[in-house]
Amino acid sequence: MYVTPEQIQSANKANVEALLALANAQFAAFEKLANISAGAVKGAFEDSIANTRALLGAKDVQEFVSLQNAFAQPAIEKAIAYSKSMYEVATEANAELTKVAERRVAEWNEGFVTLLDKVSKNAPAGSDVAVAALKSILAAGNSAYDSYTKVAKQATEIAEANVAAASETVKGFAKAKKAA
Repeated sequence: MYVTPEQIQSANKANVEALLALANAQFAAFEKLANISAGAVKGAFEDSIANTRALLGAKDVQEFVSLQNAFAQPAIEKAIAYSKSMYEVATEANAELTKVAERRVAEWNEGFVTLLDKVSKNAPAGSDVAVAALKSILAAGNSAYDSYTKVAKQATEIAEANVAAASETVKGFAKAKKAA
């Protein structure tokens, strides 16, 4: 069995397409992160100007302190929103990369099984045991990969729940502090 130039070209094309898909996903994530960061910097700058003007207009120390306390809650909420947005973009990018990787693994497995089938048809008698062993190894590897992806997805869900809980806790502390 020989590899034809068309097979090599097809494999190279699939590899290039996979790399381009990864590059596009990474660029889209980078663009989102840059937009979120630029918006946060612009918002922080505008808030600091407004807060400085308000503080300069304070008539006494008590008003100055109350203004500072009033600025803390929105700042905390914006920081939480910023962190949550960054986390969401990272999660989306990870999901996209996982999809591309899963597609490539599935294509590779399909190609490998096809190759094994072709080899087994042209192989000498008695080699069917070796081919069956290779298919068994491939199935075990796929099973392990599936288990790994399930665990990774569960870990991601747990991390998302922890981020949400931490955000709510910080908001609660900030509200409690404001009320005190």
